[in-house]
Amino acid sequence: MSANPIVPAIQEASFEAMTLEWLPAVLEVELAAYAHPWSHVNFADALKSGYQAQMLVADGRVIGYFVAMKGVDEVHLLNITVAPLYQGQGWARIMLDALALWSRGQGMQWLWLEARVSNQRALQVYLAHGYQRVGLRKKYYPDAHGTREDAIVMSLKL
Repeated sequence: MSANPIVPAIQEASFEAMTLEWLPAVLEVELAAYAHPWSHVNFADALKSGYQAQMLVADGRVIGYFVAMKGVDEVHLLNITVAPLYQGQGWARIMLDALALWSRGQGMQWLWLEARVSNQRALQVYLAHGYQRVGLRKKYYPDAHGTREDAIVMSLKL
């Protein structure tokens, strides 16, 4: 008999700006979620550059976050992650809604992102959220075999 991890019940979650002080907790989630995670330097550079970086926090725990870069009339989603214990509960959709609201408030017209071809779960979330497949970036992501994996390019008209 295998033991399932006990997922702490979330009564309330709120958005908080990602800061350098939060990076250890963010990195813990990032390392648990990905085979090829962002590094401390990746996150620190994003914060230094003034990118939109928000965390979803519940009971002092980071349950998810996103990092996005504003352009002329568009926002590019660089990273969106839900802690593995909380995946499949709708938190990614909440973060995508928050990003779209922020982007509209900034006068942006488009949201853009890339997703691994193999990440069918994320692709389904994006499609259900109204994103359209618009292209393919060949060999965009590193993969587990020392080669590269293609990325699906997606966009959402705001």
